[in-house]
Amino acid sequence: MRIALGADHAGVHLKADIKQLLDARGIPYTDFGVDTTASVDYPDYAAKVAQEVGSGRFERGILFCGSGVGMAIAANKIHGVRAAAIVDETSARLSREHNDINVLSLGERLTAPDQARRFVEIFLDTPFAAGRHTGRVEKIMLLEADAAHRESGGRAVGESVR
Repeated sequence: MRIALGADHAGVHLKADIKQLLDARGIPYTDFGVDTTASVDYPDYAAKVAQEVGSGRFERGILFCGSGVGMAIAANKIHGVRAAAIVDETSARLSREHNDINVLSLGERLTAPDQARRFVEIFLDTPFAAGRHTGRVEKIMLLEADAAHRESGGRAVGESVR
């Protein structure tokens, strides 16, 4: 499994801590920035990581910002990405088991390093449960495909012609 990492200025320290965890576990990653606390726009880094995951060049991504929320919102705009801002072990586990998330988003201002390490371990080690959840994830992906179709001038699924 290859991991794409990205952070804004408010997540750079937590990202550095998680890189140590990945190194210790022998998990390859690429860091798409940033490495300083100089202010940057988080959507730029969320998009880069999400594009890498959505294209299949990386199996998973981990994003870091102040809350994790903005990065997750931006990442979810990219085709093929299912990102979640995680705040506890239960949401980490269920987001993998039920939603097959491929991008984890963490908030440095909300998450202690030891908690973040645990969330990342759960994200990496928990398989998608499949079964009844498969159809639900497929419906999520259909929503994405439908939105792209409408943006290109097509009708929404179920929309009648007038």
